[in-house]
Amino acid sequence: MSQAQPNNPLHGLTLEKILVRLQEHYGWDGLDERIRVNCFYDNPSIKSSLKFLRRTQWARDKVEALYIDTFCQ
Repeated sequence: MSQAQPNNPLHGLTLEKILVRLQEHYGWDGLDERIRVNCFYDNPSIKSSLKFLRRTQWARDKVEALYIDTFCQ
């Protein structure tokens, strides 16, 4: 029952894929400059950042918005 979502640029992307691509593009310092959360500043890793972002909706929303602004414009 998978339906196409042509108006959703994040359709089919996992949070991990989004975070990895942003980290490769901006680096941890660049992510910290754009989204001020400790998981990008204090000993950053994909695993710890995913754990935080999955529990914290406002931070996840900011990461998703940055992805859209960066790669979907």
